[in-house]
Amino acid sequence: MRIQGLGVIDEATLLLHPGFTVVTGETGAGKTMVVTGLHLLSGGRAEASRVRSGASRAVVEGRFTVPPDSPAAKVAVDAAAEPDEDGSLIALRTVGSDGRSRAHLGGRSVPVGVLSELAEELIAVHGQNDQLRLLHPTEQRAVLDTFAGDAVTKALAAYRSTRAEWIEVAEELRERTERARELAKQAEMFKMGLQEIEAVDPKPGEDAELVDEARRLADVDQLREAATGAHYGLSGNVDDPADSAGAMGLVDEARRRLAASEDPRLRDLEPRLTEASVLLSDVSNELSSYLEALEADPGRLEQVLARQAELKLLTRKYAADIAGVLAWAQDAAAKLGSLDTSDEALAELARRRDGLAVELARHAATLTEEREKAAVDLAAEVTAELAGLAMGQSAIDVAVRPRLASAEDAHALKVGSATLNAGPDGVDEVELRLKAHDGAVPLPVHKAASGGELSRVMLAIEVVLAHADPVPTMVFDEVDAGVGGRAAVEIGRRLARLARSHQVVVVTHLAQVAAFADRHLVVDKNTAGGLTRSGVKVLDEKDRVVELARMLAGMESTETGRAHAEELLAVAEAAKKEAVNGKKSRRKR
Repeated sequence: MRIQGLGVIDEATLLLHPGFTVVTGETGAGKTMVVTGLHLLSGGRAEASRVRSGASRAVVEGRFTVPPDSPAAKVAVDAAAEPDEDGSLIALRTVGSDGRSRAHLGGRSVPVGVLSELAEELIAVHGQNDQLRLLHPTEQRAVLDTFAGDAVTKALAAYRSTRAEWIEVAEELRERTERARELAKQAEMFKMGLQEIEAVDPKPGEDAELVDEARRLADVDQLREAATGAHYGLSGNVDDPADSAGAMGLVDEARRRLAASEDPRLRDLEPRLTEASVLLSDVSNELSSYLEALEADPGRLEQVLARQAELKLLTRKYAADIAGVLAWAQDAAAKLGSLDTSDEALAELARRRDGLAVELARHAATLTEEREKAAVDLAAEVTAELAGLAMGQSAIDVAVRPRLASAEDAHALKVGSATLNAGPDGVDEVELRLKAHDGAVPLPVHKAASGGELSRVMLAIEVVLAHADPVPTMVFDEVDAGVGGRAAVEIGRRLARLARSHQVVVVTHLAQVAAFADRHLVVDKNTAGGLTRSGVKVLDEKDRVVELARMLAGMESTETGRAHAEELLAVAEAAKKEAVNGKKSRRKR
């Protein structure tokens, strides 16, 4: 990732490790700008205040590895983004000092929403605000559903499908019951219109056909004169000796002269006159047929005019033409079925609603059962993780409780013996509760946990959910706030373990966490000319010891601090090797 003109960062390039990358630096150096840059690449809100003082714009550029046929690849294809030569995809976000923002993906200008769609498939950013997210019951239910996987996904899909139909039928029944008089008037209007149209029985295109026929019947003398004159011109007029041959006779005479010629060039023209003679003969025959059928028929003209008058009554009331009248009739017939307010129709709707309610209650019960099964496993796995995070006396309880319906609840549903609120996600409330020690009463996690404990609960959940999370990159922004000592070491160990299946980027102030990283980046700042500039550099082993010693209460200049830092690195490296070797041995067995 490359950052320019963002906050205190003038220009910096971050080379992120496929495993565990840690970002450290002194307070105010600009560590949070790294996370801000990731938020911008993820389609987050752009703020002009983030642009570096004196810069015209801030630029964040990221290079993503996008697996073929993945959902992220589909987002790129839909946006017409072009991958780079190595198959990677470059995303770019600029924020001007005037607050205007632009986004590019694969060399194409795209809406910011496209970056959001891409980021949903590729990166998850977890900050201290995400700990607050755990306080919301909706998010706690989402955690449980993600952990449960297909079992809850399928049950929830069936529940939502039936719920949508149940709400639609119940709403239709309510509307028909409350608006019975008004709907009855509408139904009567539609019935009368359909009866009137049915009595006239118009045919598609009939109005245009009648216009043509009326014109012919009204202008029969002019039409006969024109057709007769044309026929005489072709076939000749027996009553006029001067024009007895006609065009056909003249062409035949010319054809005979050419055929009798001894000049081959003249004889070659004869077939073309033959073709002309055949064409003239066809037109003459059609004119003869036209004249035979062209008769003055005052009676038929009267019928046509009367029929036109009938059709005009319909087009005045229902549409501009007969095609529109027929469309109105089709639409009215369809609507008439939904306007039936008879006792029989209302009873049928009530039967459908009640039948769907029974089916919905069955799906709700199945969904609750799957959640309760998953809740037991989720609680056990998160509790086990907490034990490794220096919270061995604590335990997580995942409570799945029915959400009772109020007296005025429009979506009240009878499930078993209880009347529950049938929301879009089921009839359950999910609450994460923390038991601080054996014998303690489980309390909602935000009431029982301190800030540091809440960070560890969040991390434990992330580690447990890692197998169900398809997002390849996870970013943690100081989720270890309020933690220290042995707990910090265990957080580092867990993050390193998470990095075996995901790319992990961590912004931290704890040396115990940073020691477990595969790559260590430091954001350092310097001040010159009244301006503070920050950059990012990769630390080698020697510099890494110095940085860890600094993080250990500013001990970088002492032998004791460096020794402590070296010891931390050695412990972390041994722990990572042990984890990898243990994984290999389990595979062998």
